[in-house]
Amino acid sequence: MADTSKTKREDKPRGGTRDWLTDRLIRGLIGGLRLLPWRLRVPLMGAVMARIIAPLAGWQARAMANLAHIWPEMPEAERRRIARAVANNAGRTTIENYDVPGLVKRMATVEPQGAGLAAMEEARASGRPVLFVTGHYGNHEAPRAALVARGWRIGGLYRPMANPFFNAHYAANMHALSDPVFEQGRRGTMGLIKHIKEGGMGVLLFDVFDGKGVVFDFMGQPAPTLTSAADIALRTNALLVPFFGVRKADGLSFDAIFEAPVPHGDPVEMMKEVTRRLEARISADPGQWFWIHRRWKPKRQEKRQRKRAAANIGP
Repeated sequence: MADTSKTKREDKPRGGTRDWLTDRLIRGLIGGLRLLPWRLRVPLMGAVMARIIAPLAGWQARAMANLAHIWPEMPEAERRRIARAVANNAGRTTIENYDVPGLVKRMATVEPQGAGLAAMEEARASGRPVLFVTGHYGNHEAPRAALVARGWRIGGLYRPMANPFFNAHYAANMHALSDPVFEQGRRGTMGLIKHIKEGGMGVLLFDVFDGKGVVFDFMGQPAPTLTSAADIALRTNALLVPFFGVRKADGLSFDAIFEAPVPHGDPVEMMKEVTRRLEARISADPGQWFWIHRRWKPKRQEKRQRKRAAANIGP
């Protein structure tokens, strides 16, 4: 799920000349790199993102600020190293996911692992729905591709891009991996619920800021988190399975890990458990998580708390 809050920048009309030119540049970069062999294009896109795009777009500075927010004692040099690794992984993930047939082919050779596999297979055999949940870690599409390569049909929600020109091919690429895919919003959420309720499978990402979410700690700092994944799992009696596509040391291959299902119960407690699973992955290798996101927005949280205190309505 994604940040649905409004900002002045987001309120501005989109689809003008600047968006068109940006889209042309992105399409040109992706198209040019796709002419290269996989082993060249992936590290090259990682390097371009880390050395050029992320610094210019302010993503490296944001990642470093987020790292300082979570680990204030971390030396600046280490924060910079992690921020570069984050951007490199983001670049690699982008170009990998723009070659859906290639990603599926490569993940077909990766044997899925983890404590959730037996429960997943049992659910599939019995027709029980399965809802996978993950974060922006490693390549979050890699485990899905591993299952698609084995004949699984897994739908999901995607957050539309603000640039409508870029969103057109981004959305088409999302559909290419496995349908049905729904655009985020009330209509899309209801479509996903219907698909899962009928015994289908889907994926949700939960690790972005959303002002409508329940506030609890993520990496030791308060962050609003939507309970959508837990709510849908409870509503449809779906198995809730966290998964992770962990990038390996060679930078090109992955482990597709499907963890033990999260027991049904209170939706907030279910999402806290999902959060703990992601936190463990981030702590093990922080360079694989998307620190570029505005996950915490501490200034907004402080402003909200001051308003509540002034109104004497408590936290």
